[in-house]
Amino acid sequence: MTAGRSGDGAPGRNLTSDLATGLAVFSLALGTAELAVPAAVARLAGVREQGPAVRAVTAFLGAREVAHGAGILSGRGTAAWVWSRVAGDALDIAALGAVARTKGAAPTRVALALAALAGVTVADVVTARALSGHRGGECRATAAVTVNRPRSEVYRHWRDLEHLPEFMAHLRSVRTDASGRSHWEATGPAGTTLCWDAEVVADREGEVISWRSVEGADVENTGSVRFRDAPGDRGTEVGVDLRYRAPGGHAGAAVAKLLGEHPDQQLRDDLRRFKQVVELGEVVRSEGSPVGQSTRRRLAQRPAQPIT
Repeated sequence: MTAGRSGDGAPGRNLTSDLATGLAVFSLALGTAELAVPAAVARLAGVREQGPAVRAVTAFLGAREVAHGAGILSGRGTAAWVWSRVAGDALDIAALGAVARTKGAAPTRVALALAALAGVTVADVVTARALSGHRGGECRATAAVTVNRPRSEVYRHWRDLEHLPEFMAHLRSVRTDASGRSHWEATGPAGTTLCWDAEVVADREGEVISWRSVEGADVENTGSVRFRDAPGDRGTEVGVDLRYRAPGGHAGAAVAKLLGEHPDQQLRDDLRRFKQVVELGEVVRSEGSPVGQSTRRRLAQRPAQPIT
């Protein structure tokens, strides 16, 4: 199986085209709503006190969204149209910032609208850069944790790759085949799916596991996980070193960091859950943050309750 392929097209291009189409449909839907019922859309964004000016601005933003959506779907100058969405995102963020400072604004609704807009901005930046042929520079994420179990046990638990989604929040599945390769599916920006095949390049029991993605990966990556005895008979130190090319390059990684989705943050959360799985047999989580910390999830948090 070749990572990320759909039909006969190139893997990265298919993913980018699908995301661009999704953004176009989103633009058309949002723009139509802003043109048809500007007052209702403004209320959803947290604007309580409205007048002709608010409705006029909302309708203008709607017309812009419709133009973006139609331009992307036309298939001509798609990259330029998506870049124009990025510029529109900046305008929308400025408008919501102005709303937040007005008297009578609904802060919760404004915060939710800003969080949603930030997610769309990530998708726009990633898609625009991919359509423009930007591969982006290499990024790196590292993290470590001490697990109170013998090194051989900790190694065996990690080496069973198909169990990694139990504690890696953004992994949907890992499947291994007879050749020793593995196929990975993960959640990408704005709910997209990223796929790649990987091969193990070093495997010393109880010491190290190293891997690299093969040609055709949606996200090129290499990395290693090392195991060593922790001082004072406290178990095993697990250290992970991951190198990758983020979708959208450094710009996409920077925006994702603002959303609490930077791989450094993900990796620390994943290792914390790995420690819980190995030591306790399950992940201890609150209802408000079952899969780690992110801005969008924090908005929905509430006190932890027992898992049934």
